[in-house]
Amino acid sequence: MSVNLTIVYYSATGTIAELAEEMAETAEQAGNDVRVRRVAELAPQAVVDAKPTWAAHAAATAHVPIATADDLLWADAVIMGSPTRFGNIAAQLKQFIDTLSGPWSQGLLADKIYSGFTSAGTAHGGHESTLLALTNSFIHLGGVIVPPGYTHPDKFADGNPYGTSHNTRNDSYGVDETARAAARVQVARVLRYAHATRAVAAA
Repeated sequence: MSVNLTIVYYSATGTIAELAEEMAETAEQAGNDVRVRRVAELAPQAVVDAKPTWAAHAAATAHVPIATADDLLWADAVIMGSPTRFGNIAAQLKQFIDTLSGPWSQGLLADKIYSGFTSAGTAHGGHESTLLALTNSFIHLGGVIVPPGYTHPDKFADGNPYGTSHNTRNDSYGVDETARAAARVQVARVLRYAHATRAVAAA
């Protein structure tokens, strides 16, 4: 039995997008249906264009569909990703979450599996606080929160039980194998509980 997984992310320079793709590939290889969705850019075009890596990534991912509430309604599990912005989630992802009041008020986003991932420019630059901020929203949606925890040796290497996180300064914005391995562990655990929840609901 497959489950539906939606991965919603904001990425400026590509790190979060790479992690999203790693998770999507892992889920698809296990036979699940996956939607990868980016949220709309809010920064002025002039600001984006002023940073070559930002502009290049925006152009390279222009084909990725923009997230809508329907993508969450379709999903059994939702994983959201955001770079750290002063210890919080990016405004672009927060703006998307703020548009969900309609389905939220009807209870349509409750009882799904939720989890989060992030990146920052330093080893202690707000990774955990950003993931906790995402968890605040998942709680309000009535979600079943599934963190990776320290449930696999790869999570001890990654060092973050709250979700996958990556220090972009380690390798000039590219995603290293430690973060990729942690992402695979996280999505596998999310899918495990999504399958269990779906089986209980069908019983």
